[in-house]
Amino acid sequence: MAGQCFNSPVSALQLARARPVREVGQAIESDRILDAARALLLEEGLPRMTMTAIAERAGVSRATLYRRWSNVTGVVADVSTREWNRLTERAAAQAEGNAREKVVGTVGRVVRQMRSHPLLRVLIDDSPDFLTPYQVRRQGQVTAFHLVVIEDAVRRGIADGSIRRGDPVALAQAVVLMSWSFVTTAPAIVGAPEAVGPELDALDAELALAVDRYLAP
Repeated sequence: MAGQCFNSPVSALQLARARPVREVGQAIESDRILDAARALLLEEGLPRMTMTAIAERAGVSRATLYRRWSNVTGVVADVSTREWNRLTERAAAQAEGNAREKVVGTVGRVVRQMRSHPLLRVLIDDSPDFLTPYQVRRQGQVTAFHLVVIEDAVRRGIADGSIRRGDPVALAQAVVLMSWSFVTTAPAIVGAPEAVGPELDALDAELALAVDRYLAP
């Protein structure tokens, strides 16, 4: 799996989706439901969302919705997974240079884009408890996807000599852990509630330097 994910013609999103579907019709319907839930999340916030509202916005029955998700939190989890994995997939596809440079470039793009992403901002503002389990209790689908992408690049970098030798799993985990703090905590550290600004740009430059030096031979 890892070998297919970094700059691969195979869609990594298809490999990493929390609930892969086998039929085109089901996939289209699932995307329509997730699109509806995304719109409601941005308009109403998680605490005010209901399964009935999602079903009505998507044009499906509640029974159809409950066959795939047991509650609103589950739907929102899949909305987030789809959105942020697509973002990560695009960032990895845009990376250039040797394997280490690709890691640094991918991490930088993902951090900047996720940090200011409207879905993440509304979750942090309205429902920070939604994120807590993925930070302290279990590995979510987004983290798993990030680890796959970074580990694949690390293995390539060890092979081409641009990344120091070591356990690629541990190296990828360290990079992801380092990066997540710049996504979720950096705005509070520098006092940038909109998650953009020159202070964060300066921090991102420091993150790029830290990741580059950490992985360098």
